[in-house]
Amino acid sequence: MMKKNLNTILIGCAILFLIATQSFYVVMQPEQAIVLQFGNPVRLIQTPGLKFKVPFIQNVVFYDKRLLNLEPPAQEVVLKDKKRLDVDTFSRYKITEPLTFYKTVRTEYQAQNRLKEIVNSSARNVLATVTLLELLSEKRTEIMKRISEAVKTDAAQIGVEVADVRIRRADLPIQVSQAINDRMKTERIREAKGYRADGEKRAQEIRATADKQATITVANAEKEAQKIKGEGDKKATEIWNNATSVDPEFYAFYRTLEAYRNSFDEQTSVVLAPEGEFFNYFGKSLK
Repeated sequence: MMKKNLNTILIGCAILFLIATQSFYVVMQPEQAIVLQFGNPVRLIQTPGLKFKVPFIQNVVFYDKRLLNLEPPAQEVVLKDKKRLDVDTFSRYKITEPLTFYKTVRTEYQAQNRLKEIVNSSARNVLATVTLLELLSEKRTEIMKRISEAVKTDAAQIGVEVADVRIRRADLPIQVSQAINDRMKTERIREAKGYRADGEKRAQEIRATADKQATITVANAEKEAQKIKGEGDKKATEIWNNATSVDPEFYAFYRTLEAYRNSFDEQTSVVLAPEGEFFNYFGKSLK
């Protein structure tokens, strides 16, 4: 009997404990909660602390009320001037209307998927109305403002307030970048060939001018040399003529010695009569 009473007490304590755990819940500082009764929201809790609910009938869902980050995957966007860009955006948002949030998307996971669609759609629609030059100019701030306003309007329908939307990166697609690089490389090669051709043409002109100048200089030098040589020969002739008129015998002797020097060396053999005129000064002294 006593054992039966003890079991009853234990069962009663367990039931009370279960009821207590189902009756109380804690809302943390960064959280907000919605109390649901049979799936319908009946109360919104936005202050932290220990709270009460009807056990087994009501349940609670919690949502973060802090500023959250959203990083949608990059998407390809076609601009107004038909340029294609891979656009990567970044957003920050928070849940400001939990009841609307619960009725439209229920979970934060579903909300992020919906927000990614909203951000990408808004960015695509706005960027389709601008050119690449406008996106890279001072109008970028105004363009981002237009995207943010479009996102905020659509996000408010699911109980979310978007604090900011930014384009972190806007790059040309890989295929387009490769094509542009190839085109730039081809253009640079063409320019280099043009510069080399111009340089070769200029070099030929310089060489032709230098050759012409060199030919003229050599011709002038040869002309001047011939002139100087002619004047020298003339002067030498005058000197020899004057010398012969002063001492004809010495002149004849000198010329004969020049003939000897030009005619004989160590390997020369000459057979002539000693009485010939060529040997006139051999064995004979001048008086």
